Amino acid sequence: MGIYSTIGRGWQMGVVLLLLLASCKSTKIASDGTVDSKLTAKTIIRQHYQNQLEFKTISGKLKIEYSDGESAQGLSVSLRMEKDKAIWISAPLGLVKAYITPGRVSFYNKLQNEYFDGDFSYLSAILGTDLDFEQVQNLLLGQSIFDLTEGKYEAKINKDNYQLRPKKAVELFKILFQIEPKNFKMAAQRLSQPLKKRLLQVNYTNYQQVDKWILPNQIAVAAIDGEVRNTIDIEYRNIEFDQPLNFPYKIPKGFKEIVLNTDGL
Repeated sequence: MGIYSTIGRGWQMGVVLLLLLASCKSTKIASDGTVDSKLTAKTIIRQHYQNQLEFKTISGKLKIEYSDGESAQGLSVSLRMEKDKAIWISAPLGLVKAYITPGRVSFYNKLQNEYFDGDFSYLSAILGTDLDFEQVQNLLLGQSIFDLTEGKYEAKINKDNYQLRPKKAVELFKILFQIEPKNFKMAAQRLSQPLKKRLLQVNYTNYQQVDKWILPNQIAVAAIDGEVRNTIDIEYRNIEFDQPLNFPYKIPKGFKEIVLNTDGL
């Protein structure tokens, strides 16, 4: 998939939360957390991918806060995932559950007696860009949503981070990545359509070390469409790796299906 062929359709309200990490083995550049002005964009990008993690499963808790500008909600959920295969999220008492695989996005809400069971068009509509399983997991775990090796970038220092911009401007879109220097994970990534007043902004507040793994501690996601602003704040808690997991999931009978209206996307 080309870096620019994945860029967006539309921007709508709603939230489904996904997690996963990709894996890679390689030699890493040691860093004390300070930027090195001598590093080229190619080196920064290479280290970003070389500093991905290797594991089989992840489990733990998520604290989630969501706001649409008029109302706000907070929720703690359980998380289970198997690398590249399945993501399972459950609210207390199973009131809300989500089950995501590379070919399926499914969730149900017992409070509203409704469910969605389909493909990634739902998430693409929410976040305003065509997404697949790998892109969503990268978005939420500190990796670039686009394949940085497929494009050419200019690197500069922005405060305490490395900043990457495409050398060739993308028509109607603006793309920016910031990579923190200690672990070469994303500090921020932004995709915007200025003429349509649309913005997807993801900020990674800090990172945590769990055993030998480095993963985000807090993530702030903002999706803006004109005057409408939706925000999602995520905090990871009690994360464990490589525990045996199962993924119980069944849509209750009698629930109303959520049908995604893609007109205008």
